[in-house]
Amino acid sequence: MKAVFKTDQGKVRQNNEDNGGTFVNRDGHRLAIVADGMGGHRAGDVASQMTVTYLQEKWEQAQGLNTADQAEEWLKSNILEVNRLLYEHARSNEECEGMGTTIEAVIATDNFTSIAHVGDSRCYILNDSGFQQLTDDHTWVNELVRTGQISKEDAEHHPRKNWILRALGTEQDVKIDIKTIMFEEGDYLLICSDGLSNKVSDTEMVQILQNQTTLEQKAQSLIIMANDNGGEDNITLIILEFNNENERG
Repeated sequence: MKAVFKTDQGKVRQNNEDNGGTFVNRDGHRLAIVADGMGGHRAGDVASQMTVTYLQEKWEQAQGLNTADQAEEWLKSNILEVNRLLYEHARSNEECEGMGTTIEAVIATDNFTSIAHVGDSRCYILNDSGFQQLTDDHTWVNELVRTGQISKEDAEHHPRKNWILRALGTEQDVKIDIKTIMFEEGDYLLICSDGLSNKVSDTEMVQILQNQTTLEQKAQSLIIMANDNGGEDNITLIILEFNNENERG
């Protein structure tokens, strides 16, 4: 498994409320996280930082997660605990009132990959079957698409496109979407905040992922393209590549 993580402030925002990273546990399994904070200065960045720090510390001590069921349970229990910590922090710190964050957390092993999702950050897979979004945006506009009230094309330009229905830290409890997939030789996973997915099309993502370049160069090309297309939001991404070399990028 090879991985690269990149985050960029973008061209408009005054600070970067995104956070993330890739971390390895005692068994050599990888956890990849993208968290897109919200709630304004000194709130969104607090939420995303707290989320990543907590999960990193727990993951680096973790071991013995050898089945998909164990990985899914680890994701669920620890993300629920993060949600509780964020909610209590926001209630006891006035400057953080209303803060929250999306979360994409992916446990990647040689045998399976488990994905936990809350919010409108995304996880995609590129494999022999093509390019597919593995997560459903928890947004008001996506709910309109799902119920047939507007088309996907209308959703792209809807003025309330960024209204999030689900996030960590905004409610006492949160529902987490969790699934496990097969991630095989030659496959790519792309995990990103909406600062990338709102600015780079699926076709452009595929083209960059398939380029004969390093993971680092692919990630940098995606950041540059998002900024060239406006860069109004923070941009964060992780690319995971499955190969059989004992190499970590």
